[in-house]
Amino acid sequence: MACQLVHDLYNADGSPKAGKDVTLGDVLIEGKTKIVYDLPSYKGCVAIKSKDRITCGDGARAHDMEGKAVISNSTNSSLMKILNDAGIPTHFLGKWSDNIFHAHRCYMVPIEWVTRRVATGSFLKRNPGVTEGHRFSPVKLETFYKDDANHDPQWSREQIISAKIQCGDKVIGPDDVDIMEKMTVLIFEILEKAWTGVNCALIDMKIEFGVSAGTGDIVLADIIDSDSWRLWPSGDKRLMVDKQVYRDMAEVTKDGMETVKRNFQWVAEKVKEIMPKKVCQVVVFMGSASDMAFCQKIQTYLEKLHLPCSMRVTSAHKCTESTLKLLAEYEGQGIPTVIIAVAGRSNGLGPVLAGNTNLPVINCPPLSSNWEQEDLWSSLRLPSGLGCSTVIFPEAAAIHAAQILALSNERLWAKMRVLTFKNWLGVKKSDMSSRIC
Repeated sequence: MACQLVHDLYNADGSPKAGKDVTLGDVLIEGKTKIVYDLPSYKGCVAIKSKDRITCGDGARAHDMEGKAVISNSTNSSLMKILNDAGIPTHFLGKWSDNIFHAHRCYMVPIEWVTRRVATGSFLKRNPGVTEGHRFSPVKLETFYKDDANHDPQWSREQIISAKIQCGDKVIGPDDVDIMEKMTVLIFEILEKAWTGVNCALIDMKIEFGVSAGTGDIVLADIIDSDSWRLWPSGDKRLMVDKQVYRDMAEVTKDGMETVKRNFQWVAEKVKEIMPKKVCQVVVFMGSASDMAFCQKIQTYLEKLHLPCSMRVTSAHKCTESTLKLLAEYEGQGIPTVIIAVAGRSNGLGPVLAGNTNLPVINCPPLSSNWEQEDLWSSLRLPSGLGCSTVIFPEAAAIHAAQILALSNERLWAKMRVLTFKNWLGVKKSDMSSRIC
């Protein structure tokens, strides 16, 4: 029913359809800052409404903040669209109104997953002797059991597994913890990369997961907004724009609350600038039209990553001048470009291109069974001063090209990072299945 909800209520660009309405059902749960409603017309879906409320210290400090719900929903919706676009499994379906979004119904895992890049805040209190500003590489991952009465005690991996937490039909076990650990770091790294692009440092972040009531899969099931992280513009703690400003107030004043609200509004607007869609492309140069089927496999893999791919036929041996003119055409576009050279027999195409451009060139020879080894050497044995790489599978050529372009493209970097995670997850699920068998 989730797909039906999206089809009925949202346009192709993710905006809500005009004139549509959906009836809110019973309140399923109400927290300090949000209310979750059932949607009777769409089984397995919920509406999540944000409140004009800010809290900290397990609710010990709480205040109304007019406009916070709208700011929170805007921030969260923008971030969830980024994560969905990258391929992260989330509960988010669409932003319905200023303070409501639609989501998959989930059985929540009562654990807060905290990722830290820089040592600060409560970490320093729990780990005396660590200098503030210490940078964790890899990131530090911590887990806390959600229990306000006991101030969300820190739990170890072993405690989570031993608790045998029931979420719908799933009992959280070691494999589920492995998946949530990987996803937590993955989500942090994607958003960290995004914020770096606008000169902001993501210092730490907390998120929660749920088990989808429809599929039984683990998904990101949280609101990510300025309550969720520490965010320091220019990496300077003094410029913090997150909820820590509210936590640090000796006395909550009207002026202080206005400062917090301005910070949250700044973040909501800045989120719209992170991970912009940047133009880049891959161009496949093939030495012969007979290689078209091979090149179309490269194009298919690139389409899965939403990477534009052009295909051209030219021969470095038979029409060298035309080949170099074609190369100059793409150099002159000023667009980040990777060239994949597909040439059988004696591959002069890749080396000639690499010798006449600063654009990255990848050789991907369509090897024949008769002269496979000899043909491969023409791609590997390059003249000195040339740096084109060689791969022999279309998928590998597409992935390598995407990795190069991802160095300067945050959206593509996120997709490639998720691809790495999905490769790991595929092996993990195969191992889980083999143990069941």
